[in-house]
Amino acid sequence: MKIEILAVGRLKDGPERELVSRYVTRARDMGRSLAVTGFDIVEFSESRAGRPQDRKSEEAQMIRQRLSDTMFIALDSKGQSIDSEGMTKKIETLRDSGTRSLSFVIGGADGIDPALVKEAQSVIAFGAVTLPHQLARIILAEQLYRSMTLMSGHPYHRA
Repeated sequence: MKIEILAVGRLKDGPERELVSRYVTRARDMGRSLAVTGFDIVEFSESRAGRPQDRKSEEAQMIRQRLSDTMFIALDSKGQSIDSEGMTKKIETLRDSGTRSLSFVIGGADGIDPALVKEAQSVIAFGAVTLPHQLARIILAEQLYRSMTLMSGHPYHRA
């Protein structure tokens, strides 16, 4: 199964981009033996529309073009809180059921268009707080790496 991160906004060079890259590289390396590949990051430009709902709608259209038939999980503060084991189980279940591609969608400053959220296979939250998309991307990259370590029995995760 191929995993990718679809994110509105671009990370500038610096510690945030380096941290995401480090976790994605680790996840990619570990995922190979688990039939999980990719871990590509696709960045979309933030909309310049004047109203938040128009920005979210334009950003959703860009994301939809990339998704086509891909199953996706939306990250939204109103989503289901999920622990690391739950996320790992979700990835394993999708992989084992024959899902070929799984995308994680991170919205821009205004969040994700509610219509796009409704199309998601599931909606997860990293707690009740609203996170800047840069931090959400770091947390997602780390959790993907953690999922790969859990799937492989690596001692990185200590519950």
